[in-house]
Amino acid sequence: MSQHQSREVVPLIVLEDDPRIRDLLQEVLNEAAGFNCPATYANGEDLLKDLPIRKDAIYLMDIDLGPGIDGIETLRRVRELEPQARVVMLTVHEDSDSVFRALCAGAIGYLIKGIAPARLIAALEEAAAGGAPMSPSIARRVVSTFHLGPKNPLTTREREILRLLCAGESYRMVAEHLFISGHTVRSHIKNIYQKLHVHSRAEAVVKAIRDRLV
Repeated sequence: MSQHQSREVVPLIVLEDDPRIRDLLQEVLNEAAGFNCPATYANGEDLLKDLPIRKDAIYLMDIDLGPGIDGIETLRRVRELEPQARVVMLTVHEDSDSVFRALCAGAIGYLIKGIAPARLIAALEEAAAGGAPMSPSIARRVVSTFHLGPKNPLTTREREILRLLCAGESYRMVAEHLFISGHTVRSHIKNIYQKLHVHSRAEAVVKAIRDRLV
């Protein structure tokens, strides 16, 4: 038995809008021992249409995908449909907001484009083994953020509203409690969702408790 046959082959699904990079990634991944790349996609919409693809697959996703939904929203929807999906981001974005959004959406790894092929394969081997691969600059940023503790992006009024939501109050009860209109409550809640990168009351409450925002 050859080395290539000695362990189960892990399928890798690539989401990348640049055709040159997409083809190069597929070539590199197909040549790597223990991996193959059976499918690539230029946009999130086409990938989502094909779900489920392979339950044992690892997805390698860019963030910027041109028109349509971006890679982080694609990641979020993939995880909604396949909660066990393993997704590693491969992007040029090193800012804290992009890293935070991707990890909150369920990414297990975050790599920066320009990574050497050998290091990319090593990172994917780590992901296949249950690890969380990150480029060194991203790992340092995550550790630094952890040491600094979570920052609270909310205003005093938004924290008041979120605190009441955590206590189980309805939007109407929040409005009565704070002597503001229902429209104002909904406007504040929209801002809260945007700042916390969440899409529902339940997500906002979980994040508030986990990050000690209220």
